[in-house]
Amino acid sequence: MNLTAPPTVVIVPGLRDHVPDHWQTILANKRGDARTVPPLENDRLNCDSQVAALDEVLSDISGTIVLIAHSAGVMTTVHWAQRHQRPIRGALLATPPDFDTPLPEGHPTLEALRENGWTPTPQTPLPFPSIVAASTNDPLAAFERVTDLARAWGSRLVDLGPVGHLNPACGYGEWHRAEEFIRELS
Repeated sequence: MNLTAPPTVVIVPGLRDHVPDHWQTILANKRGDARTVPPLENDRLNCDSQVAALDEVLSDISGTIVLIAHSAGVMTTVHWAQRHQRPIRGALLATPPDFDTPLPEGHPTLEALRENGWTPTPQTPLPFPSIVAASTNDPLAAFERVTDLARAWGSRLVDLGPVGHLNPACGYGEWHRAEEFIRELS
């Protein structure tokens, strides 16, 4: 394996999958060489299914990888890291949700998250460098909770300020800082 070759970028979307005007979709289309974990037809809310879908994408890649995860994709990534070992150069973990506290209406309940294997949230150090990009006003996680998760995962915390959940509903389409973080992790 050539560790000096550029890593493959793998996009790990959240549970709402691929939204055309989401920064991850724009990033994947712009790069052209990025791989994206495909949406699940069944078991979309099942943690094991999401982890298996990520692992399937990763198993087809030789060389190192940079993971670009958003929302529940962050949780998929940290659950995957507890179960699998592959040459990951680093991970951008953008606006992780807090699955251990009630989410706003329209999102899965605590019971549904528990029944589908998402909780408790892993709190062990990740085996690769990572950056947690956190919002100070994310409706899906208090900044203090995300700070605690970043510390537990051994991640560098980046305070993005008040960017909501960093998605189109909060006014975010293209997010230029993602490329900056990819360069840092590469």
